[in-house]
Amino acid sequence: MWERYRDRVEFLVVYIKEAHPEDGWVEPTNRRSAIRVLDPTSNEERTAVAQTCAVRMRIQIPVAVDAVDNRVASAYGGWPDRLYLIGRDGRVAFQGGEGPFGFKAAELEAAIERELGVTLTR
Repeated sequence: MWERYRDRVEFLVVYIKEAHPEDGWVEPTNRRSAIRVLDPTSNEERTAVAQTCAVRMRIQIPVAVDAVDNRVASAYGGWPDRLYLIGRDGRVAFQGGEGPFGFKAAELEAAIERELGVTLTR
């Protein structure tokens, strides 16, 4: 989707509170993948974890990092993950459901097309 719309839509990944830190709710698949992250306690630590995540996941979209006060995640209800589209006028044009089950890329794509006022062929 990013490749399809990136010349018309600015995409941004916002890295928020770690969902499965070693000192919290441990996810067995993380351990099998050798992912062992302590919950960051400073903005610098969270930034380092976000950078590692972006590299390991080969994220090409720009990544911003929510501060350890979790202000962005709290304002947008982003935990554990959520899709948003902010319209040209600054309003929330689309808010997806809470992830992972509410993470529906097709709904975001439909919202992008509505916001752009076009239907693109795939």
